[in-house]
Amino acid sequence: MSELNPPQIGPLIQDRRKERGLTLQQLSALSGVSKSMLSQIERSEANPTFAVLWSLTRGLGIDFVALLGEGQAMAGADSFIEVLPPEHTPTIRSADNSCQLRILSPPSLSGAIEWYDVEIAPGGCLDSAPHAPGAVEHFTALSGEFAITSGTSRHLLRQGETVRYPVDVAHSISNPLSTLSRGLMVLLYRQSSRGRNAV
Repeated sequence: MSELNPPQIGPLIQDRRKERGLTLQQLSALSGVSKSMLSQIERSEANPTFAVLWSLTRGLGIDFVALLGEGQAMAGADSFIEVLPPEHTPTIRSADNSCQLRILSPPSLSGAIEWYDVEIAPGGCLDSAPHAPGAVEHFTALSGEFAITSGTSRHLLRQGETVRYPVDVAHSISNPLSTLSRGLMVLLYRQSSRGRNAV
């Protein structure tokens, strides 16, 4: 989401890089993130996107959640169930704090399918630039109402309804009510050139 900023984690990235004895150039080669961008991130002059964070965790050889310092997986010795407490779920917010997205999907699915718990304050609006070609969002209103815009199309989404719409064009989600609205967003990236109707 280009309109949202993840937590400031530049110092954490720098610490992990130095712990591994890596130069900026070496981490750049391992992660695919440019040296200049890495430098800006470490100085907290730029906020990395979700995709960039994923690339950095792969390059550093650490867990995405561990990098954020947002939580840890907890599982019994005889269990395959991983638990992420609510307070440890990575959360991103709009600059004006009117929109909050809790990242529910695992980092390993970034760039394929992502899902978010979305809360928008009264009058708040989540504006987004176009995503990758063929990308589609599925949005369900859990409470309240949402005004969904995709390109030149617009729909007022009421509680319990679900809409699906292309997001490879400019799009937005806003709350027209005087109370908080909450929804579930699923962002699906196309892995082929199939038509949108195949979603």
